[in-house]
Amino acid sequence: MDVITIDNVCKNYKSKKALDNVCLAIKQGELFGLLGVNGAGKTTLIKILCGLTKKTSGTVTINNFNLDKDIDKIKEIIDISPQETSVANNLTVKENLEFFANIYSNNDASTINEIVDIFNLNEVLNQRAKTLSGGYKRRLSIAIALISKPQILFLDEPTLGLDVFARRELWTIIKKLKNSITIILTSHYLEEIENLCDRVAILSNGKLLHTGTIDDIKQATGSNNFEDAFVKIVEGQYE
Repeated sequence: MDVITIDNVCKNYKSKKALDNVCLAIKQGELFGLLGVNGAGKTTLIKILCGLTKKTSGTVTINNFNLDKDIDKIKEIIDISPQETSVANNLTVKENLEFFANIYSNNDASTINEIVDIFNLNEVLNQRAKTLSGGYKRRLSIAIALISKPQILFLDEPTLGLDVFARRELWTIIKKLKNSITIILTSHYLEEIENLCDRVAILSNGKLLHTGTIDDIKQATGSNNFEDAFVKIVEGQYE
């Protein structure tokens, strides 16, 4: 079942088209990747879907709710972990989780305990967020986004700036979330997209160029590896 449908969505900034008639359908429980170089439109699309910026034209439906008419209902079932880590630096990890649980009126201790286990936060639970490594701070930021128990989670460049070990640890955690929640992930890292995503949409200059599984994309471009396939699609080197 499609949980998100995007029909001919455009976003214009004066003379620049950040999104140009993008059409997509994302299935329930899918881990869907948005891939593209800087300025491709990935973050703009995420912001539109989350109601953080308005589209210029087109139609978006999320869980049968119309984005233009039902944004309050949509916000009840989605959450986002942005590129910038959203944590309270002077609070401990536990206090951060409890603080956001209070905001969402979700004071069930079992929810916090489950999230702590999923993100392996036990050993830093009483540590102030400002003293955490980049990897742990990113884990906490994503964990906070799950406090509201969203049906759809947006991860915007979740491993940006992390070293290879912290990145792979976070991949393991994201894989644990697959199927239990719909995840839309943006990334610059081809290996990350290939490792995590069920399907991928490749954008360039605001246009949707190709959608499919990693194998679909490699087959369509006659490529043996995903990097070559991505380059061919962005540079228009395939039919």
